[in-house]
Amino acid sequence: MMIDKELVGCVTLLSKSKTYSIDGALYRYLYSSDSIKHTQYYFRPLPRQSKSADLKLNRDKVLRRCYEVPSLYKQHTAEITRNSIQLSLF
Repeated sequence: MMIDKELVGCVTLLSKSKTYSIDGALYRYLYSSDSIKHTQYYFRPLPRQSKSADLKLNRDKVLRRCYEVPSLYKQHTAEITRNSIQLSLF
């Protein structure tokens, strides 16, 4: 199955409601660090992906390795409790 994806053109367009493909795994954007210089962008893999650890990328790596998957827009939800986060794709 072929998934349409678009290279992220600007880090200001990253959104928590979008799904991103990075190195073949699907991620959701979490947040960016507060630093003006050398800002880091944090991503969390969706359930059932080959990767399980959060990913931290700088601006250049986001612009080269991060693809938006428009067909999965707002397809993941999160339930946040005091001790855990539960995600689902459907």
